[in-house]
Amino acid sequence: MKKPLNATKFLVAKAGSDGPFRQRLLAKPKETIETELGVTMADGHQIRVHEVTDTVTHVVLPPPSRLSEEEREAARTGVASLEYLRKTMYDPAPDIRPPAGKPAMALGGSPAPGALATAGRESVRRGLAFLDSVVDESGAWHCIRFSTADPDIPRHFERPAFVSAFCVLALERCGEARARAICSRTRQYLVDTIEYPGLWRYYRHLPRDLDSSSLCSLVIANHPWIVLGRNVPRMLANRDEQGRFLTWLLDEGEPDVVSRFRIEADPVVNANVIAYLGDHPETRDAQAWLTDLITDDRVEGSSKWYPDAVATYYATARAMVRARPALEGLRPVIADAILGLRDGGEGFGNILSTAQAVSALDDIGCLESANVKRLAETLIGSQHEDGSWPELLAFGDQTLRWGTVGQIGHGSEGMTTAFCIEALERLVEILAA
Repeated sequence: MKKPLNATKFLVAKAGSDGPFRQRLLAKPKETIETELGVTMADGHQIRVHEVTDTVTHVVLPPPSRLSEEEREAARTGVASLEYLRKTMYDPAPDIRPPAGKPAMALGGSPAPGALATAGRESVRRGLAFLDSVVDESGAWHCIRFSTADPDIPRHFERPAFVSAFCVLALERCGEARARAICSRTRQYLVDTIEYPGLWRYYRHLPRDLDSSSLCSLVIANHPWIVLGRNVPRMLANRDEQGRFLTWLLDEGEPDVVSRFRIEADPVVNANVIAYLGDHPETRDAQAWLTDLITDDRVEGSSKWYPDAVATYYATARAMVRARPALEGLRPVIADAILGLRDGGEGFGNILSTAQAVSALDDIGCLESANVKRLAETLIGSQHEDGSWPELLAFGDQTLRWGTVGQIGHGSEGMTTAFCIEALERLVEILAA
């Protein structure tokens, strides 16, 4: 059965017409829902079904906010306070390391595919060891907030839920025990930061947003709020007149810090929402808009939050896989677009863009159209001695200017490493075949 868009609405409707199902749902709600939807929900979360009758009415209260009223008030006014912003950015970050570090291993001559697959597997394991050393015990991943226009502006570590979800979706491809352990503790971090009814925000002083909420929902898909689609009505209400999903979830009393760009439909954000919600009539307009954008070759510069066309193709290819048959017609278009971006060394720009291009090509089933050996050699050869890959711009507001702060960028060695591991896993699979 295709998973319903709003599982709660589906279950209520079925209970209204199927008496035996209604009784099972009342008696054993969690087991009945799991059987009906074909899912296994997370342990440690009770589900109770209450039946309204002619003489009994239930008033359901949402859980209290994770933040006190004092904390929310501080967030509402904090955007104007440099001291508050420093607190939300956590600790000062070190200077960026030079991209030309000592390579992790030398690949002499032209190694055979089998030897290259072995080297790729070793490279993945070194990368995982690095990630294990930089991902918090809580499961939070770090990125660095910096100015893309002025390197002298202080850099700060961040650990928003969005970054953790963004990286874990890449790392989930890896079957190594260490990767599974990192993903497991990161899922718990996302559960710990969820806001009812299944939404997330980047900074405390910003509204909740669909990019964070979609990616986090994909990662903790077995959480009961996500399984039951509790966040779906709020997401669907955040579309414009063209049916495109808007980035910010603006609620009454939220800080007015995004008013200049609150009416904003971003292609990567829309791809991520489609990946989570799936192929339903409610996402068809967004699919059509994204399809036209890519087919008409208007991707470059179309995203406010992501630095290049590869990022849009990567997110769209992931949505294709997770929301089949959504966006299926774009397979040959994206393949031609990505392959057309190859540089003289068979890469696709910097190592982060190259890694995302590799994964996107694999998702649409044409990775072998690229030079698999050369790509593997490039990824392995650019790895630092400590197992990391270079810090690069992964996302950020490339248009916003706050006085001397300049354009805002985000990235880290850990983030690049997650995407390089994802790409190597796909390349090794081909090389070892």
